[in-house]
Amino acid sequence: MPRDPVCGAEVPSDTEFRVEHKGKLYYFCCEHCMAEFRKNPEKYVAKAR
Repeated sequence: MPRDPVCGAEVPSDTEFRVEHKGKLYYFCCEHCMAEFRKNPEKYVAKAR
């Protein structure tokens, strides 16, 4: 199960909250976390590695 890179929550892969960034899909638990990621994706991409 994917993890939300913003808050760390486990997220079902069929969630409606997802963003493609540099060819990779990131999944989010809610609209707020998705919006935070979009503001500064590099901050969270580094954390997700």
